[in-house]
Amino acid sequence: MDTVEAVVTQIQGLSGGSSDVSLLHSLLKQADDLLHTESTRLAPFLDQLDPSIHSLGYLYLLEACTSTPILKEQANQLVVSIASFINSCAAEQIRLAPDKFVILCKRLRDQVILLEAPMRGVAPMLTAVRKLQSSSELLTALHPEFLLLCLLAKCYKIGLRILEDDIFEVDQPRDFFLYCYYGGMICIGQKRFRKALELLHNVVTAPMSTVNAIAVEAYKKYVLVSLIHNGQFSATFPKYTSSVAQRNLKNFSQVMLKVGFPYKDDCYYHLLGHIPSDRLDESYRINKENLFPDLAWVLQLPVFLTDLLLENMHPYLDLANSYSSGKISEVEKSIQTNREKFEADKNLGLVKQVVSSMYKRNIQRLTQTYLTLSLQDIASTVQLNGPKEAEMHVLQMIQDGEIFATINQKDGMVSFQEDPEQYKTCEMIEHVDSSIQRIMALSKKVTAMDELLSCDPLYLAKAGRERQRFDFDDYDTVPQKFNI
Repeated sequence: MDTVEAVVTQIQGLSGGSSDVSLLHSLLKQADDLLHTESTRLAPFLDQLDPSIHSLGYLYLLEACTSTPILKEQANQLVVSIASFINSCAAEQIRLAPDKFVILCKRLRDQVILLEAPMRGVAPMLTAVRKLQSSSELLTALHPEFLLLCLLAKCYKIGLRILEDDIFEVDQPRDFFLYCYYGGMICIGQKRFRKALELLHNVVTAPMSTVNAIAVEAYKKYVLVSLIHNGQFSATFPKYTSSVAQRNLKNFSQVMLKVGFPYKDDCYYHLLGHIPSDRLDESYRINKENLFPDLAWVLQLPVFLTDLLLENMHPYLDLANSYSSGKISEVEKSIQTNREKFEADKNLGLVKQVVSSMYKRNIQRLTQTYLTLSLQDIASTVQLNGPKEAEMHVLQMIQDGEIFATINQKDGMVSFQEDPEQYKTCEMIEHVDSSIQRIMALSKKVTAMDELLSCDPLYLAKAGRERQRFDFDDYDTVPQKFNI
């Protein structure tokens, strides 16, 4: 096919049956260079095609047509054209050329951001995700793009729709990192801190060859959300955490939480084993023959990586240290010291929620000791400014279901009560049953994936190489399946 007219004719004639579409796909791949060369004169030919019938051909022409630089004045029309195609195209056809479809959708993202109207891209991008997915268990390259637009448009509830899906198939690691990172931010926006912690945890513990910027940023939020949701931060990761994360994030955090932060500059030199002796007290002295055991691995890190981790993580781990003291004054001091860093990372709002969570934790501790307490006593004990502020915190906690209490505004007294839930209502039984059904389905899925992995040639080859390093009897010769 030497002309655009011939390509359009083939598109019109071969968009019927599946065999014809497969042939058309081969022809379009051959004509791709021609279409990009003639990109400036493709727009009129799009009018000769029906995007719902000639979806594959329309995709190739539209992608080539939009490959040239777009002026801001043209962006609005381009957004309309791409959104219209996404809504009307046939999923089975565009899945034959997923890379082209992803490129086109990313151009939609770029244009709505250029127009400062990310809301316009949310609905089309969600449609694109669903059409590109062969099943709800597949993570596509468009998942993070959709979540990004939801964040920019502050459409957090819509973003939750795809976060409810259980993902088992991932093509590109970067897509997974961004999906979990953006997803965690959306859950933070909805104050669903448990789900946010799960997603950020996935970023930090996922396999990685080197520490990437996404993991570092996720780890900052992971520290803050841990303090908000759990009331503490633990640098201990599960065994399945990648060795890179274990070395560079977990161990670094453990050392910093143990050694502390006397001075920022001193901490840097401390890691390198060159602290000026006149700047530290006896507990921090180091000599070449008696290094801290926990610091031995840090001294082997490249200088730039040590500096990077220290510069990025110091304020957050310092805040975690202050939080563990249980003193509001210590937490506020840490925040004031590192305020510029929190603002630069755009995490200051989350940091303020850490402070609020500390007040709540301290109020929750009072419910374990007292049956009744005045608002003035709560304010004094928790270090609030007065009874009015104490009342505000208590009311919010009652509304959120974090405590069970009543307030007598006449006397200014708070009566703490037991959880009224008896776990015998129809709604609770349905909730428990649905949770059991979901766990059973997940168990079957994991078993199937384990059996599939046990037969994977690449896995067996790697396992065979590793087996030579250990005793043969440590391994089963054949994978076994147990039916319980």
